Amino acid sequence: MTDIKLPSPTTAEPLLAWLLTAMKPMSRTKVKDLLRLGQVLVNGAPTTQFDHPVQPGDRLAIARERPTVNTHALKRAGISIVFEDADVIVIDKPPGLLSVSTDDEKLDTAFLHLSTDLEARKAGRPYVVHRIDRETSGLLMFARKESVLETLKENWPAVEKTYLAVVEGRPRLAEGRIESYLVEGRDLRMKTCPADRPNAKQAISHYKAIQAKGKYTLIEVKLETGRKHQIRVHLAGLGCPVIGDESYRAKTDPAKRLGLHAWRLAFPHPVTGVRIELESALPTSLQRVIDGLPRESK
Repeated sequence: MTDIKLPSPTTAEPLLAWLLTAMKPMSRTKVKDLLRLGQVLVNGAPTTQFDHPVQPGDRLAIARERPTVNTHALKRAGISIVFEDADVIVIDKPPGLLSVSTDDEKLDTAFLHLSTDLEARKAGRPYVVHRIDRETSGLLMFARKESVLETLKENWPAVEKTYLAVVEGRPRLAEGRIESYLVEGRDLRMKTCPADRPNAKQAISHYKAIQAKGKYTLIEVKLETGRKHQIRVHLAGLGCPVIGDESYRAKTDPAKRLGLHAWRLAFPHPVTGVRIELESALPTSLQRVIDGLPRESK
C-alpha cells in the first residue's frame, strides 16, 4: 500500500504547524494522532516530534498504516527508541549489551539489533557515532546518513553528555572538576599518568553529588572529554568507586550491575541546528540502591 505524498514545504517551520496548513480540513486532533503514531514521514523516516523543523525541498508523506517495529530485534534486546527522525536515532541501551561488535561478540549488539529493525522497516541503516561501555546503560546515538555522521563527529564537543553514577561512599567535596591524563595498561584498564607519558590522553570531568543514602551516593557527571573508562577512573580517584566496578576497586555490588547510566544528551541537531535535549530515567535497580531499598527478587 503506497504512502500519501504531500507537497514539499516552501518555507522552514515546525512540522505540526506545516501539517495543519497542508492537510486542511483535517482536524488538529487527527493530525496530531498521525504524528504520535509515527505515520508522518519526513524524507522517508517516521517522525513523531511536533516541533521537528521542516525545510524547503523536504519530502513529506503520510503512511497509510502505522509503521511496525521489529519487537524481536529491539524489545527482546531491552532496547527502546528515545528519539528518531530522518537524520538521527537515539536509543536507550540496557546494561550488558555491547554498543558494537568485538572479536568475541558479533551478533548481540545494539548496532545489529537496530540495523535489523531499520531493515525490517525499510528505513535505511544506522551509523555508529559513539559507544558506551557494555555494562553501562542509557542513551546511545546513531546517525542515519554518512553526511550526518561526519557532521556529528566534527561537532562532538558541542554534544553535552551527562551520566549518573551510584558510588560507594561520598566525595570530600560535593562538587568539583577532575582533570588528569589517562593511559591504557596491558590489562586493558585505564590508569592515571603524567601528561608527558607516551599515549597519555587528557581527561576532564565535572561532578556533583545529588543524593546520598547510607554508604552510597548518586553523582551527576558531565564529560568535557570522552576517554575510555573516564568516569570510572575519576570517581575511583575520589575514593568513590562506581558500585559493581571491581576493576576500579569497588567492594560492593548491590544492584548486580555496574552503577553507571548515560542519563542525558543535549545537542544541536546536525542538520537543522535546533537544540535537542533527551533523558533516560535512572534504572530501577540503581534507584533502589540510592533510596536504600532492598534489591528486587526475581
